Amino acid sequence: MPKPRKTLISLDTTPYYHCVSRCVRRAFLCGRDESSGNCYEHRRQWVEDKLCELAGIFSLDIAAYAIMSNHYHVVLYIDQEQAESWSQHEVVHRWHL
Repeated sequence: MPKPRKTLISLDTTPYYHCVSRCVRRAFLCGRDESSGNCYEHRRQWVEDKLCELAGIFSLDIAAYAIMSNHYHVVLYIDQEQAESWSQHEVVHRWHL
């Protein structure tokens, strides 16, 4: 059974987290799909741009990342001090950007 996020994330332990996201059904995120012959290399920049955009909106810094053909890895640093300085209005505003 999955555990609630609040039991998995402990900023007292570490502010760094390694996250992975993977494509399903043998789909390709980027690179050349050998079965269809299609090239999805242009998506690599899209993913990189979106990661940077989201890091700017939320209180995260990207410590490292790797974008592979069917998945990506990102090491995030959670800036707790910055997050705690935001008002409730600021948090809502950032969620709606």
